[in-house]
Amino acid sequence: MPSRAPLSVLLGLLLAVPFALLPGSPASAADPTTITAGATSGYADTPMTIAFRLGAADGTPLVAVPVVVERLVAGTWRPQGTATTDAGGRVALTASRSRVRANNTYRATYAGDEVHAAAVATVTSGLVRRAARVRVVGPSAVKDGARVRLVIVSSTGDGRPVSGPVRLQRKRAGERRWRTVTTLRTAANGRASHGVRPRGDTRWRATTPLQDWVRGATSPVHRLDNRPPGKPVRLPAGAPRPKISLPPQPRATTPGADPVVTTIPDGVWDDMVGRSWHAGCPVGRDGLRLLRVNYWGYDGYRYRGEVVGATGAVDNMARALTALYRERFPIRSMYRVDRFGWSSRLQGANDYASMDAGNTSGFNCRSVVNRPGVRSPHAYGGSLDINTWENPYRSATGLVPNSWWQPRSHPRVAWRSGSHRVVQLVRAAGFSWTYGTGDSQHFDATGGNGRLLAPTPRACRGTVCH
Repeated sequence: MPSRAPLSVLLGLLLAVPFALLPGSPASAADPTTITAGATSGYADTPMTIAFRLGAADGTPLVAVPVVVERLVAGTWRPQGTATTDAGGRVALTASRSRVRANNTYRATYAGDEVHAAAVATVTSGLVRRAARVRVVGPSAVKDGARVRLVIVSSTGDGRPVSGPVRLQRKRAGERRWRTVTTLRTAANGRASHGVRPRGDTRWRATTPLQDWVRGATSPVHRLDNRPPGKPVRLPAGAPRPKISLPPQPRATTPGADPVVTTIPDGVWDDMVGRSWHAGCPVGRDGLRLLRVNYWGYDGYRYRGEVVGATGAVDNMARALTALYRERFPIRSMYRVDRFGWSSRLQGANDYASMDAGNTSGFNCRSVVNRPGVRSPHAYGGSLDINTWENPYRSATGLVPNSWWQPRSHPRVAWRSGSHRVVQLVRAAGFSWTYGTGDSQHFDATGGNGRLLAPTPRACRGTVCH
């Protein structure tokens, strides 16, 4: 607790300033008046004592004289009343100590008389700052995309609510520095709240500044772990990982699958030329469309992917991928195949790398994998490869991209039968599972009569042409 020094030593003597002489009193007839002022120091919201003592120049107390006492509040002097000095020339009052230092300033005004000059003196009660604490309260986990509310609670060490500014700061996974998200103001109950929608694991803290009556504080760190809204894929023990690891695609920000089909934007076309498209391809830019669609990743999070397809097949692709999304069948990744660069072996975008990454893709004007010079059905934009790592292709020279998965199925990501729900959904969207287990990743769009939209190359009839 703060010490309470005697009033006489807190502020000492304040020499009164001549204030005003009463009408008709010659200045030479008025003796100087002194006022001794003192005040106790302490915490805000506790009683304080203010005292004034009036005396003549020789120290003789002025007895039974009126003194006007005022308090400074928000820059304005407000009357507190008129008191009469006692036998010792003293006037004292008790008041509650304000949380604003300047509001604890008082002044005493003596109007003077025929003998003693007018005088005025001010004194400020000292404020001792209380210890402070601040906390961030909220859930410890949130499903990705959901909105949660964090509550900031600011108080003194003994639990009194603190009203004032507070900074809410965040640190994402991998970040070293705290970043201020917003500045709030706690209410009279010491609380403020802020809604957040994190897209990854985050850490939060709050800081409060120094105030007249309370110290500043920094809260303990509040962890808010981001949880996937979907069920992560559990693969069999011993299942090999893809040879190529891809960074996650952007998180989905819209509800549902939200398929959007557009013409090929300039930036996308620039990526395609010299990779998935080149001179001599059977379909040009006008015959292709870009499909952007949300999908469930293997980790249970929602992502936004891209597939290019022919104008006559892209709606089938949208229906198929929407159906897979609706029933929460995961897709490992869905990058346009241009990401993997040019392959001189395929004379198109590098489908070897795409399969090594387990990527789902569509249009690619290239040769059949491991059959140089034979044009792939993908060159016409009507074919779709899904989860290529877990669904190998039996090429002319062996299994691609791995042999481990060929004899194995998985209820969510690998299919070895037409009765698998993924195959059923894609077929229902207007696709043929053309080669069955010989190329389980591969689907071809069909017309209303069930015939493939793209012509089957002569060399591919009766065999597998991925």
